[in-house]
Amino acid sequence: MNTVVKILLVVLVLLVAIKLSPIIFMLTLVGLLAATFLGAIGLSMLAVFAAVVLTLAVALSPIWIPVLLIVGLVSLFKKANRPSQSPPLAA
Repeated sequence: MNTVVKILLVVLVLLVAIKLSPIIFMLTLVGLLAATFLGAIGLSMLAVFAAVVLTLAVALSPIWIPVLLIVGLVSLFKKANRPSQSPPLAA
């Protein structure tokens, strides 16, 4: 291909890009607004989930706090009664 055809092809590609740039800009803007909207919905859903988990933890605390205390004490006394099983030291 000679230089004149290459220059004409570049000019043609630039004209097409300039003509399509407003459409690409609008599609990008719509995509950005959709991502912002979906991000806001996602954050609000995350906040609702955190509120539900916190509410369940507070509502069930009369059950799980004593159970956790008993399990911890049993584990503590179970470890305290066992002899130490440390590996022998090499001289």
